[in-house]
Amino acid sequence: MKKLIAVCAAALFTVAVYAAHYPEIQIKELKSAIADNHVTILDVNGSDSYKEGHIPGAIDYSAYKERLASILPKDKHALVVAYCGGPKCNAYEAAAKAAKELGYTNVKHLTAGISGWQAAGEKMEKGS
Repeated sequence: MKKLIAVCAAALFTVAVYAAHYPEIQIKELKSAIADNHVTILDVNGSDSYKEGHIPGAIDYSAYKERLASILPKDKHALVVAYCGGPKCNAYEAAAKAAKELGYTNVKHLTAGISGWQAAGEKMEKGS
């Protein structure tokens, strides 16, 4: 009985840990969505990092988080992608969660982050 309780507790913990995660989007998929103008990108690296370089078209989440609803598309099924520093960074979750709480249903995470975007040799934008 103790083993069964331990297994159930472990399963519940695993579900709780993964419940906050969002589907991953690959760089190639994100580039395609950018080219088709079918994505809103949220940079969660902070305003200083954003000014140094960000994915083209990305929004500085730090600067807009208090009024996020005003900058996201009206279509709640539109693709929203959040990213931060790289694969080990979880800061993206704040923006992804905020979008979900506003009713967006297609929220994804660029796991590669800005470091992966740069390492892939992709174009960057600077400034605010």
